[in-house]
Order: sequence, then structure tokens, then C-alpha cells
Amino acid sequence: MTLRVLIVDDQEMVRDALRAVIDRRDDFSVVGAAADGEQAVALARDLMPDVVVMDVRMPGMTGVEATRQILTAWPHPGPPPRILVLTTFDLDEYVHAALRAGASGFLLKNSPPAQLAQAIRVVADGEAMLAPSVTHRLIGAFTALPAGLVPGAPRPPAGRNRLLDALTARELEVLVLVARGRSNRRIADDLGLTQATVKSRVNRILTRLGLDNRVQAALLAHEAGLLTAGPRADPHQ
Repeated sequence: MTLRVLIVDDQEMVRDALRAVIDRRDDFSVVGAAADGEQAVALARDLMPDVVVMDVRMPGMTGVEATRQILTAWPHPGPPPRILVLTTFDLDEYVHAALRAGASGFLLKNSPPAQLAQAIRVVADGEAMLAPSVTHRLIGAFTALPAGLVPGAPRPPAGRNRLLDALTARELEVLVLVARGRSNRRIADDLGLTQATVKSRVNRILTRLGLDNRVQAALLAHEAGLLTAGPRADPHQ
């Protein structure tokens, strides 16, 4: 299957470089390029890409607001595109805000082409592009952000979120591993499950918690104290 990709960056040189890298892959097709957030929203709705590679620091409408509008006001049947945000710095408050708004991952602009290609594939498959080496720092920075940084994205209350009571012990176990940056394959290996079972459980967790993606699930797990307290004891799976 060919993945349809929309590129968003305010610098023409960067757009051209990204197009050259992405179009070189047989399984990708660049369907358009936008120079700002407003154009990104319009093109995303017109072209219906699978993945949007989104810069966050742009004049006018930022990538944060563009991400929010694309994901919360998608006018077509079926899910909106996955958003992969780009930044020059690995701990950028705009990147954190974009992930809170529903983006599926982030990548540094100086990442090698192979890593960009892998990131596009990962987010297109419904997983989060969060390297385990930076997950802890990223989530820590998230929790320090002002609640109003992203309109319409309320912070969960401190302590254990009552929504977690709807999850089984096994689902809590999966949630903790997601929050630690594990891929579905790693979770399957750790828990002795198939990848299909893990994917199904992750989707069920997101549905029960009313979340859009694994990044938001990781945030909720962190803010609820699951990474320090561990899953509750419960014999039911």
C-alpha cells in the first residue's frame, strides 16, 4: 500500500528536501506541500493524506493549531490523517502542545532519511513515534506545561484518573508498557501475547479512555502515577 503524505513547512528549501527524501521511497507518495498552518488544514481536507509531516514553528497559524483543527474537525468519513510533527529541538514546547492536540509523534529535523521513513510508517500504522530514550523527558515536560497552552485540551486531574477503573489488570499492564515507549511487538514479547492481541487491547484502551492516540495514553498513565505505582492487583484479565 502506498502511503499518501502531506508536507508542511514554512521554508521552501525544507519542503523540497522532505519531498525528495519521501518521494524516493516506493511505498510513499507526496500528495501536496503547505507553507503554513492554514494551508495545511485546507490541503489535508482536500487531499485526505494518510500522514501529515508537520512543522510546528510557522508564522500565522502554527503547527499546533493546524494539528488541532485537522484532528478535531475532520469533515470526511473515516479517521483523520496521522500527524508527525517536526522540530529543531527535541524538547520544544510547541511539539509538546501538538502531541497534546493529538499528533502521533515527533521527529527532529536533522534525523536521517531512514528514520523519517520509519517514523511515517510507524504513525501510519497507528503507533506513536516516541523513542524510549526520550519518552521520560518528553512526558515530564508535558506535565509542566500550562493547561491552557492548547485550547480544548484539558489536563486530567492529579492522581489516579477514575477512567482507569474501567480497565482490566491486563489492560493496565499494557498501558504502562505503552507509556514506557514499547512498540506492539515489544509488548507482545514482554507479555507473551500476539501482536494482533496487543493492537486490539491498545485500541480498546484508547476507546475506553476517550483518547486519540498512544501519546495521550502515555501522558494519562504518567499523570495517574502508574509508572511509579504499577498496575493494581486484580485476578481478572
